[in-house]
Amino acid sequence: MTIKTTLLASGFVLASFAAHAGSDTWETISNVGTNGLIATALLVPAVNEDWDGLYQAGFSIGAAAATSVVTKQLVHEERPDHSDNQSFPSNHASAAFAAATTLTIRNGWQWGIPAYGVATLSAVGRVEADRHYWKDVIAGAAIGTAAGWFFTHNITDTVAISPWFDKWGTSGIMVSMRW
Repeated sequence: MTIKTTLLASGFVLASFAAHAGSDTWETISNVGTNGLIATALLVPAVNEDWDGLYQAGFSIGAAAATSVVTKQLVHEERPDHSDNQSFPSNHASAAFAAATTLTIRNGWQWGIPAYGVATLSAVGRVEADRHYWKDVIAGAAIGTAAGWFFTHNITDTVAISPWFDKWGTSGIMVSMRW
């Protein structure tokens, strides 16, 4: 069984649990989904001896997590369950979407569809477990996706999508193709 098949099967298993889930089950689903995506994003390039991919996945996930942690310290949004003031943004969502984005860019849409499915399920799990509001997981997903796109490059290097910034405050996205 390939890692891609395992990832897809894991998504279906998590989805079946979600159909009958209480808040504790939803929290477990979000934890397992997020940690599974992080492990997959790091293991796939390691198994394939794709060291650039491993570094890119590590930087993407690390940057997303760091951005979320720093933002939590600055915003102090109370969680829906009133457990603390660390609600905004969702670190689970940012890490899951960074991993899914890295898997997509490095390995194609065949990896991306199940990876984004698991990331979405993990984000929904955070809301259903009463740990985050929808805005928290949407912000986390945006942070993770942006980090994934910023740090990850296509393995074939025939098409590159990169953000750019200049000294006049202009920014954009640059797409280049080699043939």
